[in-house]
Amino acid sequence: MEIEIGKGKVGRRAYGFDEIAIVPSRRTRDPEDIDISANIASHHLSIPILASAMDGVVDVKMAVEMDRIGGMAVLNLEGIQSRYDNADELLEKIAGFNDREATLKMQEIYKEPVKVELMQKRIRQIKEKGATAIASLTPQKVQKYYKAAIEAGLDILVIQGTVISAEHVSSTREPLDLKQFIPECPVPVIVGGCCSFSTALHLMRTGAVGILIGVGPGAACTTRQVLGIGVPQATAIADAAAARSRHLDETGQYVQVIADGGMRTGGDLAKAIACGADMIMIGSPLSRSKEAPGRGYHWGMATFHPELPRGARVKTDVVASLEEILIGPAHENDGTLNLCGALRTSMATCGYLNIKEFQKAEIMVAPSIKTEGKFHQQSQKIGMG
Repeated sequence: MEIEIGKGKVGRRAYGFDEIAIVPSRRTRDPEDIDISANIASHHLSIPILASAMDGVVDVKMAVEMDRIGGMAVLNLEGIQSRYDNADELLEKIAGFNDREATLKMQEIYKEPVKVELMQKRIRQIKEKGATAIASLTPQKVQKYYKAAIEAGLDILVIQGTVISAEHVSSTREPLDLKQFIPECPVPVIVGGCCSFSTALHLMRTGAVGILIGVGPGAACTTRQVLGIGVPQATAIADAAAARSRHLDETGQYVQVIADGGMRTGGDLAKAIACGADMIMIGSPLSRSKEAPGRGYHWGMATFHPELPRGARVKTDVVASLEEILIGPAHENDGTLNLCGALRTSMATCGYLNIKEFQKAEIMVAPSIKTEGKFHQQSQKIGMG
């Protein structure tokens, strides 16, 4: 339904996770019977979670641990791990910056150029531990680095930017042609982000195996404020799911819809899948793990942009191990630990056996879902407060 913004402009109403609720069905199940596994290309994940390609979230050790637990961690091939051999020393410095100096000093650190030999070294280190090597490049750098990454053993390539389209136009340089590049790439490709039906559909038609859905919802991202663009995640995911259905009808090819950003709790993960997501990509919740390289800090890939930073270094604190955050046990009541346990329980409570079934769950617009009856929690700042 379109709403009149003014006499000359109308717009659709869009919804974020805090404005919707999942409606239980007539059936319930045991959590032990629920299947939350996912597949991307030929790779099977026992949990449907990707760790975001952010320097405070993923390094080699984190990638190996995520693989052990059953998910995947995306390494940023243009980040600190590919710029400095002694990356840990630089991450320690970043954690020590005060808030006022952080952005400027991070811009200085990221002036160091990417080194192909380091990029290949990190991929080989992941492969040597028996983990799947999945890593990201920006569209501007794909042609320059992707062959070296694949030579080192890369399994899945993620082409990722704030916003990606299948029809980039430039008067100054030859843009990356996704429709040509992806079918010829020797490894599966995931692309994103995007936040609309039409863009998702066009990206699916490039041959990508997965589409990242999300523009600006991340905890450290300031794109929505700096550029004024984005779509609330519940609506963005539902639109992309509709594009997936259209593409499936047209081609017989099923493309994974990957919700990217804006999710902090198990309830958020459940709502993302109920809206149509196949998998989840998260950063800030995992930056709180003991294994994360950011030492309790989190920042995005555009935080250190030399001309127009669109991110902030945010403090998330170290609260638990990666295993506790993802699969428990939880020792907090706010839904930020045992994310997969919460997802499994939500699916069981609503009566859905697997992710494909859960995507059919009834959703209700419910702006009071987080506040109704929660006066004491809010006043005492506990639980949902």
